[in-house]
Amino acid sequence: MSDLQAPGGDVPAGAPAHVPVMLDRVLELLAPALDRPEPVLVDANLGLGGHAEALLAAHPSLHLIGIDRDPTAIERSTARLAPYAGRTTLVRAVSDELPEVLAEAGRPRVDGVLFDLGVSSPQLDEAERGFAYSYDAPLDMRMDRDEELTAEIVVNTYPVGELIRILRDYGEERFAPRVAHLIAKERGKEAITSTKRLAEIVRTAIPAATRRTGGNPAKRTFQALRIEVNAELTALERALPAALDALTLGGRAVVLAYHSLEDRLTKQVFAARTRDTGPPGLPVPLPAHQPRFAFVTRGAELPGEEEVARNPRAASARCRAVERIREAVDEE
Repeated sequence: MSDLQAPGGDVPAGAPAHVPVMLDRVLELLAPALDRPEPVLVDANLGLGGHAEALLAAHPSLHLIGIDRDPTAIERSTARLAPYAGRTTLVRAVSDELPEVLAEAGRPRVDGVLFDLGVSSPQLDEAERGFAYSYDAPLDMRMDRDEELTAEIVVNTYPVGELIRILRDYGEERFAPRVAHLIAKERGKEAITSTKRLAEIVRTAIPAATRRTGGNPAKRTFQALRIEVNAELTALERALPAALDALTLGGRAVVLAYHSLEDRLTKQVFAARTRDTGPPGLPVPLPAHQPRFAFVTRGAELPGEEEVARNPRAASARCRAVERIREAVDEE
């Protein structure tokens, strides 16, 4: 999202707070879709509302539907977007509840959708929420604190095999077995309840030669636990196709991803929608199999060097966008 902290919680020294990532490019990509009477846009990961504020300012007739599962994010973005209150609908929900949110708002079709993935500033700013390995805090990591599953529960109760799967699949941790087995050994002595202790265990499990490169050795484990606790990839896997289904002709979807798992899933969903699915070799394309979407970006766009220097949080960002170019056959 629009915070400046890395997913594990490293804070760039002297960095300004809460700068929306790739803001100019996001505005540029969405502008053609919103250049119409009374457009509607969904910000599916509202966070602190930085992108939302800029979009509302740039498009005076825009109605924005903002979604976030974190009540703190909804509270802070409501205050930030107060000047635009008549043109906003802010909803506490998970992004994969997008169809229900749109139905409740009476807006089944929209002109733009923005996914700004990752961890939001409210979550990282509050040390006690346990997202960051740079603070000593309870192992929590819930984006929605009304949910029951916490990182502490995962770390202390999941079988070793499940821990290995999570660390490997969600954290892309090549030393997943070593980390999982040491976690199991240490939790057998005493429950692991703090971010500091977990980070120390992970550091011990990672070979010394590897620890000397690539930043904090705990970052992949913390990422994996956060994704598991919040079912982030599962939500995106459902939310992204639903968002594309909701787009009007000429509507656009923009996704900002911050690690390879999010970006890979986005690429797969977009590729499936931009592909002709008809049998090869036909002299005339079959309307039912023609692609409904076209890529607006060529591959994943990266932030420029100037932005990364100004906004270190942007360094890992990958931006992809598609546009609806054809309605489904049964909608024509």
